[in-house]
Amino acid sequence: MDIIEHTIIVAKGETLPVTAIEAAPGLVLFRLPDGMAPNNPRRWRIGHKPSGLAIADAMQRENGIAGIQKLTELADWTQDKDTLLATLDDRDVFMKLGAVDCIEPNADRMRGDVSRNGTYTDADIEQAAAEYEGLNCLQILSAMAHTVPWCGLDTEPFNEAQNRICQLAGAA
Repeated sequence: MDIIEHTIIVAKGETLPVTAIEAAPGLVLFRLPDGMAPNNPRRWRIGHKPSGLAIADAMQRENGIAGIQKLTELADWTQDKDTLLATLDDRDVFMKLGAVDCIEPNADRMRGDVSRNGTYTDADIEQAAAEYEGLNCLQILSAMAHTVPWCGLDTEPFNEAQNRICQLAGAA
């Protein structure tokens, strides 16, 4: 998978360059830029490379990659958007994507600014450890799985963060 500069459409006539993963011909995956859809916790977007249009959102990068793999079964995504729109059924597309937890763009909303979902700092680790003090590792895992910034992490970074939090919180 190549890392490329990709141009997305953010509004009529407005575009924005982003760094993206070209995961399949015609399909890219990128993290939503800071300031874009700040209440959307699904920070990974699958895009159509030729048009710059959005296809779907994913909570984790690994789900976005899996979504792209599902999409490659449906069409040749190097085609222009009008050809794809004429040949694809939205229901079929989102049935496939739903199997790997990818949904329509901007369909998931949370209160407040959750644009940091899937990223964390040492301060976030320390704050979580203080909040979770007195809980065991399973309780911490359950609490983390549904809260920002943890729910947007891929498997390995999530496990690493949870291990650090459990150690600092003195959980067994």
